Amino acid sequence: MPLPKSVVKIDKKGLKFTSNVDRVQYTLQELIRAALRDSAKLIRKRMIKKMRTLPGLHKSKRPYRSAQYWVRKRECDLQIGFGNSKQGLTGDNWYSIQQELGTKNQPKRGILRDTVFESIDDIRRVQGKYLSAIEDENKALGLIDEDGEPYYPEEGEDE
Repeated sequence: MPLPKSVVKIDKKGLKFTSNVDRVQYTLQELIRAALRDSAKLIRKRMIKKMRTLPGLHKSKRPYRSAQYWVRKRECDLQIGFGNSKQGLTGDNWYSIQQELGTKNQPKRGILRDTVFESIDDIRRVQGKYLSAIEDENKALGLIDEDGEPYYPEEGEDE
């Protein structure tokens, strides 16, 4: 969806008022979605790195296919989990769910939960980068790029 134009124009005796409410709401919503999307990419990347250390998954494509994220547009929220994109089913990976929660046959590994807790500071940095751009409209419109590379904080980078 492209950036909406200013909609309401009121002209009274030489005064012209243009409402940018729709444009501001769209910019805020897209900045939030972009921040969530890049946070999810960071978490997914670290989850896959942890999953590769498990026995039998060193060379497998299974971790890449099972770790997924969804940034929902209407709800403007983020969901990260295990799904099966090959068959079009979500939540079909019984082995991932068993390893996350633990069963009597499988020990609890908590890959998703632990990865999120370890990455809280980086998630805050990534989202802070996007949400601090609210003050500058041009910078905000540059960060909303749908096809661009995500912002990952460098190790020695200060904000």
